[in-house]
Amino acid sequence: KFAMVAPDVQIDDGKGTILISSEEGETEANNHRKLSDFGIRNGTRLQADDFLQDYTLLINVLHSEDLEKDVEFEVVGDTPEKVGPKPSEPASKNITNGSDDGAQPSTSTG
Repeated sequence: KFAMVAPDVQIDDGKGTILISSEEGETEANNHRKLSDFGIRNGTRLQADDFLQDYTLLINVLHSEDLEKDVEFEVVGDTPEKVGPKPSEPASKNITNGSDDGAQPSTSTG
């Protein structure tokens, strides 16, 4: 839903409890646990970071009994467009003699 590639998600409570890690296997034990197992309730805030995209968002968890059948969650608010990986930096100018005036190094062998 949030177009993240390699997210790290933690509870935004100052304790640094990590729920999802982009490091393979680090939080695999959390996959089958419920949010309530971590003390996440109505009003809890989560912080999600995707370093590959330089992309961070805060998620406010709101409990609702009014979801449609078989709907586990609903995203309310502005959802980001697919961000994609950061564009690579433009290639730097190749300067062979330390100046940018276009002068070329001497090639005389004499």
